[in-house]
Amino acid sequence: MKKLVLIGLVLAAAYFGGVESGFISGKPDGSSGKLGSSSANGADQVLAAAFENREGDIQVQGSGRVSRILADDNDGSRHQRFIIQLASGQTVLIAHNIDLASRVDSLAVGDSVAFNGEYEWNERGGVIHWTHRDPQRSHVDGWIKHKDHTYQ
Repeated sequence: MKKLVLIGLVLAAAYFGGVESGFISGKPDGSSGKLGSSSANGADQVLAAAFENREGDIQVQGSGRVSRILADDNDGSRHQRFIIQLASGQTVLIAHNIDLASRVDSLAVGDSVAFNGEYEWNERGGVIHWTHRDPQRSHVDGWIKHKDHTYQ
């Protein structure tokens, strides 16, 4: 039932959000899977539904403002970590792998950031990861855009 609700919300976001080829498959091979939206409002709706339903493995594009910058996670692969607040008010952690992609330069609280990555649920709002190219070519390539520069 929860999956049907999520699918309905995704379809509604596509219809009402004016998606322009912005829906992408959650699976690297293009097979059916969970979908996300490229429109900011649509992405916020998808992320809100995923959080409410405790779901993850959702490829999504969106944007928000940096609300907090955290210390790097140096356990295993190194990740630059920061929290963004979506237009909806929901916050998500961005975990950007800096062993596979360049660090986002000059990042500051209040900056606008766009992202393409995979959402995973957690009790604090969720995390976006896979914001980089996949050297194994088994996952959708992600990115972060900040101040007219794309990091991937």
